[in-house]
Amino acid sequence: MTASGAAGLRTGRIVVVGASLAGLRAAEALRDEGFAGELTLIGEEPHAPYDRPPLSKAVLSGRLSCDHIVLPRVRDIDAHWLLGTRATGLDVPARRVDLADGRSVAYDRLLIATGTRARPWPVRAGGGLAGVHVLRTREDAERLRGALVAGPSRVLVIGAGFTGGEVATACRELGLAVTVTQRSGGPLTSALGGVIGRAAAGWYREAGVDLRTDTTVQALEGDPSGRLRRAVLSDGTVVDTEVAVIATGALANTEWLAGSGLAADPRGVVSDGGCRAMTTDGKRVEDVFVAGDVARWPHPHYPGQLLRLDHWDNAVAQARTAAHNLVHGPGDQRVHRPLPAFWSHQFGRYLKSIGVPALADQVVVSQGALDQRRFVAAYGLKGRLVAAVAVDSPRVLDGYAALIEARAPFPPVLGATDGPAHLDPVDAEFPGRAARSALDHDLGTPSASALAPSAPAQR
Repeated sequence: MTASGAAGLRTGRIVVVGASLAGLRAAEALRDEGFAGELTLIGEEPHAPYDRPPLSKAVLSGRLSCDHIVLPRVRDIDAHWLLGTRATGLDVPARRVDLADGRSVAYDRLLIATGTRARPWPVRAGGGLAGVHVLRTREDAERLRGALVAGPSRVLVIGAGFTGGEVATACRELGLAVTVTQRSGGPLTSALGGVIGRAAAGWYREAGVDLRTDTTVQALEGDPSGRLRRAVLSDGTVVDTEVAVIATGALANTEWLAGSGLAADPRGVVSDGGCRAMTTDGKRVEDVFVAGDVARWPHPHYPGQLLRLDHWDNAVAQARTAAHNLVHGPGDQRVHRPLPAFWSHQFGRYLKSIGVPALADQVVVSQGALDQRRFVAAYGLKGRLVAAVAVDSPRVLDGYAALIEARAPFPPVLGATDGPAHLDPVDAEFPGRAARSALDHDLGTPSASALAPSAPAQR
């Protein structure tokens, strides 16, 4: 066995905790990088790795069953799988992962890819009632699909982020009445800001959704049998409903790391730019790496920030970066630098983003117009282009990505034939800018001020 440490690792033992998208793609990349040793994947869910984005789209609408969302295997990884097995502890000095069944697994190097889970509704406010759902796993999707097929008189969706919007879209496709509550002034405001949020509100209402903005749910109430019957809203109104979907963000699966010394909390596990985990006192752990939705790391294009991204593309790319650095020595390490990108289908519109809109202070519609079906919004921070969002115009984003990577000024000089004569930026209207840690919902981009003082320097 080859010992780990400063040198590369071609044999020995690598353990991946988390057997979803990032964990599987990292395992495949490890073999591609030449790792020939013992490879173990630990996953809390009993299923083979599957694709999560269809859960809120094709699965809910009935176009796909959960049997058709298993992730394809790029190659044979010759791994030992421990599915349906929960990790409960990590001993970094002993290089050991403890499991719920009392066993432990030793490693030479470890990859943490445990992802996130849906933020639950408080039990004291009705979270334990039958008919209250979250959406993160295939079991969640199957339960919610069954509830929708039963034909409830109305569905309540709490939260108008990406998941909430996709659930509401599926409900309308099924012909169901749906009410959506959103604590801010419009959908998607935490991720895309108030300007685009107001445009998105129009999509909801055109689709027949009862959208309640600047409104929260005070409590969910049930009947004597414990079934959901109504929701009491902050404006004093009551919504009768038999199905509620909680879409208020995600929490990182980090509880099992308590006492490990790693900088880990419900926002994620802090790593450096090369995916190495950091301790609470700001030191790198040479043999522990982080990838996927659970990771919080510094991106070279966004200094002063740690990003946590619940994005499919990032999970795949970060898994590859981590795998390379797991195997190679200090002279051949990579920095994780791909621009964040994500997409969503909502009410017949295809929305795609590049960069990190939630960091911006200004936005401008650079192509098309908000009242048209197609438009592009560019986002700037202190005079630099940091992101762009396209609605039904995804192909144009390659050009914006090149400008973001070149650190182009904002507003961008495009010369687009479908652009306005003059670009007049306005405030991007992100909620709670003074406390940006509150944005750790769909996008997860807490500011440096939200970090512990001992957090690592950010690139």
